[in-house]
Amino acid sequence: MEESQNFEHEHPLVLLINEEQMMMSNQSGVADCWRCGEKVSVPSFSCVECGFYLHKQCAEAPLEINHPFHPDHLLVLLRNSPYASKGHIVCDFCDKTCKRFVYHCSCDLDFHIKCAFFTYNIAQNNLKDQLLEHVAHEYLSVSPENNVEELGKPTMFFACWEPLENYTYFSPDCGFNLHKKCADLPLKINELGHEHTLSLQFNSKQLSCYVCGETQQTGFVYCCPPCNSAVHIECVPPPFVEVKCRQHAFTLFQRRAPFICDAYSCPGCKVIFHAKCVTQVKGSYFIDSLENEDEKSTDSLAFLNDKSIDPITVIERNDAGEAAKVKHFLHAHELMLRDNIAENDKCCDGCRLPISASFYYCSQCDFFLHKACSGLPKMKHVWFHNCQEPLPLALYNFFKCLECRYWSTGFCYKCSECHHLICLRCVIALSPGALTCPGHKHPLFFYKESGGLCSACGYNVRGALRCKDCDFILCHICVSLPTRAQHKCDKHLLGLTYHDDNNYSECHYCDICEEPRDPNHWFYHCATCDNSAHINCVLGRYPYIKLGKRLIKQNHPHPLTFVNKMYYYPECVKCGKPCEDLALECAESGCNYIVHWKC
Repeated sequence: MEESQNFEHEHPLVLLINEEQMMMSNQSGVADCWRCGEKVSVPSFSCVECGFYLHKQCAEAPLEINHPFHPDHLLVLLRNSPYASKGHIVCDFCDKTCKRFVYHCSCDLDFHIKCAFFTYNIAQNNLKDQLLEHVAHEYLSVSPENNVEELGKPTMFFACWEPLENYTYFSPDCGFNLHKKCADLPLKINELGHEHTLSLQFNSKQLSCYVCGETQQTGFVYCCPPCNSAVHIECVPPPFVEVKCRQHAFTLFQRRAPFICDAYSCPGCKVIFHAKCVTQVKGSYFIDSLENEDEKSTDSLAFLNDKSIDPITVIERNDAGEAAKVKHFLHAHELMLRDNIAENDKCCDGCRLPISASFYYCSQCDFFLHKACSGLPKMKHVWFHNCQEPLPLALYNFFKCLECRYWSTGFCYKCSECHHLICLRCVIALSPGALTCPGHKHPLFFYKESGGLCSACGYNVRGALRCKDCDFILCHICVSLPTRAQHKCDKHLLGLTYHDDNNYSECHYCDICEEPRDPNHWFYHCATCDNSAHINCVLGRYPYIKLGKRLIKQNHPHPLTFVNKMYYYPECVKCGKPCEDLALECAESGCNYIVHWKC
């Protein structure tokens, strides 16, 4: 032990440098440091006359600190609270009460002595080198086997507040836990999309993050003093990100004006997304290394774009180079390309929507396929599906879609993990990127967390397609409605109509159910007969089941066919009620078996 200066104490002080000296001086084992208020430990100064104790670190704390994380002002060591109206001070680093001395800045930043030193050492990269004599931190490497119960708890970390067990970390002797990745954070970064260098600083001005738009109350951010802007540490995004459901890499850029979903852009598709929207689902993306930009691994489907898994084999091409004759892996016969169709009531056997221009047909059976549906890949990353695995394309006689809940026949994507099926209509409607709709002049974009009243059906929806230029909202079911439909109320095909120009209120009724209809909502209309009807009244409960499709049921010896009786209704063999809706009828001649689909 040696005597030293008294540091404002009335008696001489003795320096205690080991635990034996501390035990002799402090036999009760309970003593607090006069400046920081925490339990005293060596090295410390002690008064043999009155039980006064002072950490050596606290005793030698400078009266002023020019802190690298707050270069605008000096931090001044104060004995008492600078706030007359406040009963206590909260440290802006650890968020705990400052009981004694505090480092204070005129912009209302306050720190414990040890918090100011700890962050100063990080900024100076002194945690291992110990360049400041008045700061002595011994590093202890901690393995995941120790203190297992504490690892999952978000205790005090330097930057990220993530559990310790996720990364290599250290526990300095000051009571803080520190990830190695956080200790190695660069003090300055040149973030792609921002014109100035960003510096790691305390967020004393409560600046909102220009990537996610949220304000972080405490801790550190990367600041740009010239722009008076900031970005969260976790929001500093990689310059290039590849998303599993897209064929192009997204490029980071910063928008200067408010916009919907606007941090990453895909020049190939002309779509833009928030950085946090791109990266919010773990496993749905990977970072594209700048050094290996031209060297993509193909060991996993995660690195394959959808078009690389071609579902068709081209047999013959026409003079324009188009695939005129193809073989699709889900159909037994060859398919021929055609630009127009004589019958207007034909639907695609992939998505079950009406056939229009550019489609494939089978000359041997009643099979039609949109050209676009024929090119959908055998394996596809469906980004909105929770399992996040590539889903195989399949053909089903009937299935219930996980997203729209409609029973359907045709193509679907099947998840081998949860065994759910997703129809092509939903896969196309919910895909990232701009979607055009005949009922609206602007492109629509799907937002998973967005909601509101659908402009087509009027229902309140969660997860919707929105227009960036106006307040138009569309649910993913309405965006896939058939443009043409048939109903027994009219001998002509009914066309999907998006607005009613007739201001006469007596015309705003459904000609099927005879109930009022909202003229602002979509409806089906026959221009020849001037008949109008609700969408649900025309389509019914099973609009995507292909009539005439055969299937085998175990409780009947013959094949059954999907039918929808229009003018006479035989009785169901199960319930005895007329079959006015979708039913299964025996295809065998002379067998009068018919049963409701729901029975």
